[in-house]
Amino acid sequence: MNDPVLQAYKQVEAAIDCFNQVLHEHVLYLQNSEPPGSDKVIRMTNGSKAMRDSAGIYLSYAKYVAYGMPASEDMIEDELQG
Repeated sequence: MNDPVLQAYKQVEAAIDCFNQVLHEHVLYLQNSEPPGSDKVIRMTNGSKAMRDSAGIYLSYAKYVAYGMPASEDMIEDELQG
């Protein structure tokens, strides 16, 4: 695939990974600083999980596109190794 497209995908992947890690750390902070069962903790915990899951779906398709929409997942793995 076009190298700039693949590079952009990798940047997006890294940014989303960073965001999810920071969000997870924030949730841990809230769990330790807010009263147990607080609405804020519950909403942020659920939101963090939803963000991680949604990002995974998004990144899965973005990776597929970035690698030129190959016929199979094996072709992406071959590209990564070669």
